[in-house]
Amino acid sequence: MKRNIGRTDKADFPLLHLHDIDVKIDTGAYTSSIHCKNMKVEDGYLKCVFLDPEHAAYHEKEFIFDKYDVRVVKSSNGVSQTRYRILTEIELFGKIIPIFLTLSDREEMKYPVLLGRKFLTKRFVVDINKTNLSHKLKLKHEH
Repeated sequence: MKRNIGRTDKADFPLLHLHDIDVKIDTGAYTSSIHCKNMKVEDGYLKCVFLDPEHAAYHEKEFIFDKYDVRVVKSSNGVSQTRYRILTEIELFGKIIPIFLTLSDREEMKYPVLLGRKFLTKRFVVDINKTNLSHKLKLKHEH
């Protein structure tokens, strides 16, 4: 059964040690992405710096990935870009789900993570009138 998800939420990424990260549900996007900068490959490792001004602990933190690939992603304005892609895990509604994230450098970074159709399909129905459904459930279970 598909679960309702709102237009925005907060999610955990356990393998990345990231918690309560703002995510935007973006049905216009096919792929999901996480925002970072200074992406470079050194000695076979992909390095990047995570951006999230809301979380001092994560903002400007460097991440190193040994498993990644490269994908061509078409943006909303039709321009194709080559992006690095990682496989990690996201926690929503108390469940851990594998997720591919492309790395993108976006200055206008209201939401550090976008969840696209490929991830949402068969799992979630988007209710645009709701927000933080997963996060509210998490808070309820913590008390």
